[in-house]
Amino acid sequence: MNHGIVIIPTYNEIENIEGIIRAVLSLHKPFHILVVDDNSPDGTAKKVVQLQLEFPERLHIENRTKKSGLGTAYVHGFRWALARDYDYVFEMDADFSHNPQDLEKLYDACHLGMKDVAIGSRYVTGVNVVNWPLSRVLLSYFASVYVRLITGMEIHDATAGFMCYRREVLEKINLDRIKFVGYAFQIEMKYRSYAKKFELYEVPIIFTDRARGQSKMSGAIIKEAIFGVIALRIKKMFNRL
Repeated sequence: MNHGIVIIPTYNEIENIEGIIRAVLSLHKPFHILVVDDNSPDGTAKKVVQLQLEFPERLHIENRTKKSGLGTAYVHGFRWALARDYDYVFEMDADFSHNPQDLEKLYDACHLGMKDVAIGSRYVTGVNVVNWPLSRVLLSYFASVYVRLITGMEIHDATAGFMCYRREVLEKINLDRIKFVGYAFQIEMKYRSYAKKFELYEVPIIFTDRARGQSKMSGAIIKEAIFGVIALRIKKMFNRL
């Protein structure tokens, strides 16, 4: 089996995509990359196709016809990875907010530490966020406090999007039941893993806000996360998760 596939969802990431691909593929661990692009009008997918000529065995792309949300992009990537021989499946942003070198820390936590899910955590050792305004830090931090209170998960960074899943975790989760598309998706995946009795482990990282491109955060995404957590808890109470 190939050890790991890094799924990178993209929409208008032409300023970042080549750099992030080269950074991941230059690591000591021979990770593969799957870019899931939502028909970016800025040419992101075309750049990936060009780079495939240089990295034909390790770089892959799935083109979707429209912008359909972060959650559906990752589920698409999960299905693609599970149809192939990957032991570990990673989530990572394209904008360098996640340090590519930390992929190896997440890999080691699952492969050597035998954890089921490794979370690149901004808050497990304090607040490790660079270049965010205080309002955004407080929103993110207290969102995780809120999730802990509602769900009972002992996780300091419930909305983290820098992840490593062992293959067995994704095989056990019914991907057809994933409902959320924004940052609530990250909470939902952790909660479904937790409900299946998998071990979640937080790896401390430093998160650096994007330097290029635009954030996809919106009020609708925040609203989905707030009410989505309650919906998940109720479903679990009635064994309908």
